[in-house]
Amino acid sequence: MNKFNFYRKDNSQYYMHNSILTCRLFADIPKDEINSLLLCCKASEQSYQKNDFIFYQKDRPEYIHLLLEGEVAVCQDSPSGRRNLVASFSRGGDLFGEVYAFLDKQEYDYYAMAVTAAKVLWIPRTFLYRNCSNECSFHGILTLNMLNILAEKAYFLNQKLQFLSGETLRHKIAAFLLKHNKGDNKVLLAMNREEMADFLGVTRPSLSREFMKMKQEGIIDIKGSTVTILNEEKLEDLFN
Repeated sequence: MNKFNFYRKDNSQYYMHNSILTCRLFADIPKDEINSLLLCCKASEQSYQKNDFIFYQKDRPEYIHLLLEGEVAVCQDSPSGRRNLVASFSRGGDLFGEVYAFLDKQEYDYYAMAVTAAKVLWIPRTFLYRNCSNECSFHGILTLNMLNILAEKAYFLNQKLQFLSGETLRHKIAAFLLKHNKGDNKVLLAMNREEMADFLGVTRPSLSREFMKMKQEGIIDIKGSTVTILNEEKLEDLFN
């Protein structure tokens, strides 16, 4: 296992990764205060090579993980040995494992591994729900930011459940597009095709075929990451 690199106050060793500065966990906290918080909680940075495990299924959840560089996958293996992708993270500043930090569970149900060479910041979970001895002035904002992140994740999962409840793939797609239509009949997909397929619980080829059929039927048009709803009434009929 690689050696951890701790954040230091000594300017000659001062280091702050840009992914930390852009992470929503540290929103509205000045850079110097972020470093003080990381020092206070003894946050540490870990480097991984491709296919290295970040944590194993059954490990005890003791940290919140912040992706600094690279790509990480959270997976679970079926009894037959098939790997099921639960979530993937590739943007610097993404958090993973944070839900377990506040669950009364003694072990992870999943494992996390590096898809590419990666760097991850480990933040002890106890720092988020205990007052530190140094009485950091921005500790409260950090905790509030985490609550907002968890609340949004709960909302996201609730929305996903609504989409997955569709009886057919077409129903799921219609529900997704109608939900994200802001009134101009254009939906900018924040996910790529593979991520959207995973979100809807289908295969990527199945999603692409259904998109193409709906385009041929004049229901939608697709250009790059933008879906234009051409027949909103018919799309609503698919949803209902």
